[in-house]
Amino acid sequence: MKNKKNALNESDLSADRSMLIKPIKNMKKVIYALILPLVVVSGLVFANLQIKNEPSKRPAPKPLSAAEREAERKKWEATPEGIKFKEWEASPAGKKVLDGIAKISKHISDFTNMEAVITSLSLPPGSRLGFGVMARINGVDYIVKFEPEKPQLEQLHSLKVDDKIIIRSHNVSYAPKYAYPIVSGEYVERDGKLIFKRVPRKGGC
Repeated sequence: MKNKKNALNESDLSADRSMLIKPIKNMKKVIYALILPLVVVSGLVFANLQIKNEPSKRPAPKPLSAAEREAERKKWEATPEGIKFKEWEASPAGKKVLDGIAKISKHISDFTNMEAVITSLSLPPGSRLGFGVMARINGVDYIVKFEPEKPQLEQLHSLKVDDKIIIRSHNVSYAPKYAYPIVSGEYVERDGKLIFKRVPRKGGC
């Protein structure tokens, strides 16, 4: 009987041990499952901080000198694209656009008022200049493009054909695709009231 009791006790103990071992093994798995993602996330955060703290290894591009810019321009003018552009500048269409630019060049360099009349609320077909209108300044037609913020759109959309406005700009450009000089509208008045003033981009001018 004693032997039987001992055998039962031993079997009970071994069963208890196996029951204890299983939860311990399960607990270990759970702990590993919880720790592993933390290790991975910590590693990623640390790597990200290291990348951010490391100074940029790429040197900032050195600005070209006037002579280098001129050399690059001459090089480009010798390409097929450059030759076509020069031919367009010398054509009647190109000369007309350049004459239009010359007429307002002083206003552009001095950022002074230009009196204009809205002739169309849409740009020529195929234009990819964003939001803009057509306007006549001293008898010459111009594309006037804007870079408005959302709150400014309502006032610009209120413009109508034949409206007389005052424009100021720092920039006028041209391209063979367009039959008109392109004025960047930066300040617009109508009836003595400001309706648009370009908001400088963050980190820009």
